[in-house]
Amino acid sequence: MRSARASTTTPESTAHRLTAGERDVGQRPTERAGPGRLPGPLVVVVPMLAELVVGGYRISGPSLWRDEAATISGSQRPLSAIMALTLHQDAVHGAYYLLMHAVIAIGGITETALRLPSLIAMCLAVGLTASLGVRLADNCGLPAPRLLGLLAGLLLVVVPLTTRYAQEARPYALATLFAVAATYLLVRAAADERWPWWVGYAAALTLTGLVNLFAVLLVIAHGLSLLAARTSASADVPPEGTRLASGTLRRWLIAVVVAGVLLAPLAAASMSQSGQLSWVTRPDPSTVASLIRDFSGATVAIPVIAALGLLGCGAWPGLRRGLGRLTLAWVALPWLLVPPAALLAISLADSLYVERYVVFCLPALSLLAAAGLVWLAKLTRDAAAARGVAAGRIRLLALLPSALLAVAVIAALIGPQRAIRLPSARADNLRAVAAVLTANERPGDAILYLPWDTAVISKAYPAPYAKLRDVGLSQTPIASATLRGLPATPSVIAARLRGRSRAWTVQWTQALPSAGPARTGLVTAAGLRLIRRWRIASVLLSLYARG
Repeated sequence: MRSARASTTTPESTAHRLTAGERDVGQRPTERAGPGRLPGPLVVVVPMLAELVVGGYRISGPSLWRDEAATISGSQRPLSAIMALTLHQDAVHGAYYLLMHAVIAIGGITETALRLPSLIAMCLAVGLTASLGVRLADNCGLPAPRLLGLLAGLLLVVVPLTTRYAQEARPYALATLFAVAATYLLVRAAADERWPWWVGYAAALTLTGLVNLFAVLLVIAHGLSLLAARTSASADVPPEGTRLASGTLRRWLIAVVVAGVLLAPLAAASMSQSGQLSWVTRPDPSTVASLIRDFSGATVAIPVIAALGLLGCGAWPGLRRGLGRLTLAWVALPWLLVPPAALLAISLADSLYVERYVVFCLPALSLLAAAGLVWLAKLTRDAAAARGVAAGRIRLLALLPSALLAVAVIAALIGPQRAIRLPSARADNLRAVAAVLTANERPGDAILYLPWDTAVISKAYPAPYAKLRDVGLSQTPIASATLRGLPATPSVIAARLRGRSRAWTVQWTQALPSAGPARTGLVTAAGLRLIRRWRIASVLLSLYARG
């Protein structure tokens, strides 16, 4: 069996298969020389720095919202209390809460400190996507592999969805990083007989499931990729690229089983806590339309991204089977399509699909679009060479269409990138809610969360809430091993309100299906009347007083 580190391809053996216009772009990076060659480290470092700038710009601008408040509630408690929480509620986020426990202990609960791990994870994911692009392009003989990898990383940076989850204290950026790592390790392991790559692959799959259990759907995509590549190459297939090692499918199955066993307790606990997703609605055609728009970055960019993705699927050897190797198209296309399609299909019977659960598939689209840009440049160059264009003008003509499309995509996404940093980019503006309380609360005021699930918002900006008596609380979050604590009975709430001259109520402007009936009648029955109301994004804040 040939080692993955060895190559049977030499410049002399490939030259006769390349046209005059292909020779200096079709060679593998190790065979190419000259001043125009991209240094390998820059291919990874440039996208990472770009994501650090784009994702870090105004990272503290948007207010924390309810999901980030849940992160604070789950993480800002003793380690033993976090473990107790996962036994009763939110087991799927237990590993993330343990990570954020350390982050909060060091940096506090400022927006920047809470979101910094997501930004770092997304920077690493972007760099690893670039490296994966280089390896896949080099693996199957695509032209300009380093340029392709660089473009894949940069295209992932410019998508507003990448910025959104780089600026959110939730585990979806980490899931993206681990999904890219798992795919990279699969590509390495599939061409290598050594076990360390498969051990790393199993570990990456396990980490992916620990931070986003739905992301284990990635293994289905990986299985399809391997099945498409396992057939031995036929005689007419050029030998460029690294073939699959023997026993690849067997090793892959072992790695998947190991990861499955490690994740089984989490999966069992999550199934017993599935009531937490009762707020999720059944998907419809608009759900798919939103996914396509958000993955493309903007509605106007959909045609361009779709065209580049299709062109990337057709880039040699594209979706051709029987090559005995993992091609870029056969790795990226199942990764992009299978997990969202599977989760949408499952959700038709049991509503589970939420777009952020499949964000880990976004790097696959950037790989396909980058392959489309590079392949378009090659096709343009071949056409120019066939028409007898002067050699000095061929390079410029080859790059022009791809450069124009890239500029068009960037221009289309500038507005959405700005919008993602506005207060309206999140469902809640909890910073503004806290500001209203700070400006208007008085000593002795009570607060009542109607329904009880709104209580989580007090964790995001806790200072004004600490001055209010929570008349609806029966057990604290830590004592009850829950995110929000347990509510008191209506009779207890009524008794507590009788001695209060003023009371605040917090409601969602649109109550969630899991919220249960609101109990505003308890406030008016206690002799309090509404004197002022604030509607702040998704929150309805009301002040009641006597007389």
